[in-house]
Parts: sequence; structure tokens; C-alpha cells
Amino acid sequence: MTPLKPLLLPLLMLMLMLQAPSALATGDPEKGRAVFARCASCHQVGPSAHNGFGPQLNGIIGRRAGSLDGYAYSPAMKNAALIWSEKNLKTFLKSPGDTVPGNKMRFWGIGSDSQVADLLAYLRQYP
Repeated sequence: MTPLKPLLLPLLMLMLMLQAPSALATGDPEKGRAVFARCASCHQVGPSAHNGFGPQLNGIIGRRAGSLDGYAYSPAMKNAALIWSEKNLKTFLKSPGDTVPGNKMRFWGIGSDSQVADLLAYLRQYP
């Protein structure tokens, strides 16, 4: 049994390292609330959310792009053949203009993968 003892610590460290990315990918909704502050001048979430300069974002995950009733989307967004999966939202949030060229959102994007994950964790709370 003693020959295995030196391997125990490296194996435990490896297991912890392998779990870390999945924790990061899930995101932190509280940190996401802080990230959403950058979006809140145009978008709303929550029970009283309504369209403003941008569409409200309740239920954004799984929604077809440009499809929310009562919001005047750009032709580019209306014609985008996208369903807002988390993968598509990650891509869009990193570079809106590259993902849907010609959309009217005036936002350069979020460069940090962890901030995007946090924002998505926050948005998941508003199905």
C-alpha cells in the first residue's frame, strides 16, 4: 500500500483541476448581475421587464433571434437564422457585430469568458 501513497496527492490535484473548468463554465449569477449592469441601460429582466431601447431578455435562452413581439428589431436581427442557445449567446456577447452583421445593438462585446459565463448564469434565472 505504501507505493501508492506518493500518487495520492497528484491524483487529488488532477481531479480538482479537471473539475475547475466546469465550475467556471457554469458562471456565478451574482457576478452576472454586476456584468448585466452594462446591459441594463438598454435591456431589462425580471417580472416587470419590458422592451425599451433593447428587447427585454426574460427567456432569451432558447428564443429565436429577432422574434420577441413588441420590439422593433433591425432587419439583420429579424433575418438572423439563430436560436439563442448558450453557445450562440456566448459568441454574440463576445462580438455582436461579427455574429449578426448589421444589428443595431451598440455594444462592442465582452472579452472575458468568465464574465460571459457569469452573465449567462444570471440570465438563466429569468426563463
